[in-house]
Amino acid sequence: MAASQQIHYKQNRLKQLRAFCHAARTGSVSAAAEKIFLSQPTVSLQIQALERELDTVLFERRGPKIRLTPEGELLYELAQPLVEGMDKLHETFSVQCGRIDQGTLDIAAGESTILYILPEPVRRFVDQYPGIELRLHNVTGRDGLAMLRADEVDLAVGSLMEVPDDVTYRPVVTYGPVLITPQEHPLANKRDVTLAEIAEYGLILPPRHLSTWRMVDLVFRQHNLSYKVTLEAGGWEVIKKYVELGLGISIVTDVCLTGKEALGRVPLEQYFPRRSYGIVLRRGKFLSAQTKKFQEILDQVYPEAAAHVARQQRSGDVDWEDGLLG
Repeated sequence: MAASQQIHYKQNRLKQLRAFCHAARTGSVSAAAEKIFLSQPTVSLQIQALERELDTVLFERRGPKIRLTPEGELLYELAQPLVEGMDKLHETFSVQCGRIDQGTLDIAAGESTILYILPEPVRRFVDQYPGIELRLHNVTGRDGLAMLRADEVDLAVGSLMEVPDDVTYRPVVTYGPVLITPQEHPLANKRDVTLAEIAEYGLILPPRHLSTWRMVDLVFRQHNLSYKVTLEAGGWEVIKKYVELGLGISIVTDVCLTGKEALGRVPLEQYFPRRSYGIVLRRGKFLSAQTKKFQEILDQVYPEAAAHVARQQRSGDVDWEDGLLG
């Protein structure tokens, strides 16, 4: 009888911790209830029972929104890996037995990453693990981070100029900055160009809230040069097409260049930094078996960055999570 009561108690504790963690992550009891398919009153009761058992207050309640207390933050840090580990137990056990035959993998990425970085890793993953449902979410960097923080995706792949404290970023591949022009443009046949020469012509750039525009603006301001933007266009494919049509010139990352475009190309690494694309994870997140396997495949497809990080790790020069930015 006592053993039965103990098992029941542990089952209740897991339910309470799961409700607590989802409420902490979403900042809302109702949102947590939707995530775990329970009623809002049930989630509230589970959290209240947990607070009574621990003799503490876990949330500050302000209308419909809730916020973790310091004690709540401590419990979340302890409980989150446990809850995720239990929820992913079957998948983890399967991979330890050499099987990944079911489950899902959600990846957030921008359009350029999906078009130019992920095709080969995705092809290999789908071939090797046909039982895993792979879902690519085409989102902006800001939305991708929001999905990552809400655990709506397992990982994000993209480029980060600044790394928030609550995520980790590990580059897997880097590309160089390039000026692209129409083939008959005055700058097309030059071995190298100056920023002052570029400033004489209208630029086609991605929308100004994206990192490419911010980087271009920063570099020109650092050199005390003004520039003009003749067209804003979303997506490298669109930008390349309009440059081909003679509507302006652009500064892109050569990840988007196949060599088949009717464009002039001039490297710009003397002015702009190389740009890395890599794996973005929520710090402290439990990694499912399929997430780990996808990371391994990324490293196989793009071995140079993985080898570089490994060399630096062995020499003690860089931390796996924080190195190689930019």
